[in-house]
Amino acid sequence: MKHNIPLERLGPTGEEMALAVEKCVHCGFCLPTCPTYNVLEEEMDSPRGRIILMKSILEGNLELEQVLPFIDQCLGCQACVTACPSGVEYGNLIVSFRAYAHERRDLKAIERFVTWLILETLPYSSRFRWAAHAGLTLKPLNGRFPRDFDAMLSLLPEKLPSMKPMPGIYHPKGKRRARVALLTGCVQQVLAPQINWATLRVLARNGVEVVIPENQGCCGALALHMGVTSKARRLASKNLSVFPDNVEAVITTAAGCGSGMQEYPLLFKGTNQEEAATEFAAKVQDVSVFLDQLGLIESGSLPLPQTIAYHDACHLAHAQRVTLEPRRLLRNVTNLTLVPIAEEEFCCGSAGTYNIEQPEIASQLGERKAQHIINTGATGVVSGNIGCIVQLRKSLNSLGSNLPVWHIMEILDRAYQGLD
Repeated sequence: MKHNIPLERLGPTGEEMALAVEKCVHCGFCLPTCPTYNVLEEEMDSPRGRIILMKSILEGNLELEQVLPFIDQCLGCQACVTACPSGVEYGNLIVSFRAYAHERRDLKAIERFVTWLILETLPYSSRFRWAAHAGLTLKPLNGRFPRDFDAMLSLLPEKLPSMKPMPGIYHPKGKRRARVALLTGCVQQVLAPQINWATLRVLARNGVEVVIPENQGCCGALALHMGVTSKARRLASKNLSVFPDNVEAVITTAAGCGSGMQEYPLLFKGTNQEEAATEFAAKVQDVSVFLDQLGLIESGSLPLPQTIAYHDACHLAHAQRVTLEPRRLLRNVTNLTLVPIAEEEFCCGSAGTYNIEQPEIASQLGERKAQHIINTGATGVVSGNIGCIVQLRKSLNSLGSNLPVWHIMEILDRAYQGLD
């Protein structure tokens, strides 16, 4: 697609946006895989349609306010990237365009408040834990607040798990095979701290020494995908300074965090930290990829037979192109039968903060995914992203199902405990 986009006024990421626009040939391969197009059935709510809208804005042919409702309804799941035969980097386009739009849009008071609340609580574990406790006291009143606030309350669990400080180093059992650094995450540390502890035990069992930088913080992915680039850079800069160089990989247990950190070169493009960001991003790996490449020392066994449905987190399957590695790890476990989920490429509706900002569409997608999971007859479901885990639990409960939802590291940890 030819364009007349004035790159000189778009900053360092202008080239990425123009290149994505140029590559799109309007073939329509993205349409069947786009969740919002399937739900809303509007061309402008498809990747192809949104690319035309973004092109028109960047060329100055449409007003931003005309286009934003359709851009805001994009999940950023990147299923279209996986389906695209032309190699359109839609992820680079939507992230860069949202940054462009954020600087120019006129937010309503409630939108400014929700954005502030998200970016000043979720990236900070202590603040988020305090806010979550406050939210639990208000949860019985859910339905009486503005839509976005009600959506936040609905995602909270009935109670918060207890937390204990993580060590600076977690030593391997037996001979050391590798040394890595672990991103503990911000939301996950509050809602599911057991995932990180399970990860430490599984890595140690496989001879991996884990460094947990004490002063690490949020990876910046939430701010990045909301278009708040300045906030994302501040958060990311801190991690660039505190994570050690003498590790073989920087491990993440949340797909969104891993994808966000792999986007650091785009985030810091044109700055004096671009080289450091590129080197850092090259080391970032999802824990399933790292373990699959390293090779498990031994296979675990669940105490009783389980049929597990594996849910692909979008920022793992589409953004990082990781689908086989988690499945290979699960198939190593005795007493575990892995079953596929229909429409496995479809987003569950979590998508970072999407289920807060677009709760109606998120609920439709979540219940659609939950019904597919129920239809498998599985006794549990596994994913590799805290956002998906929270969304799946909520969606399953809304359909009257109490199926347990685990992180893949929790399953491997249980399987190893079965050997002891």
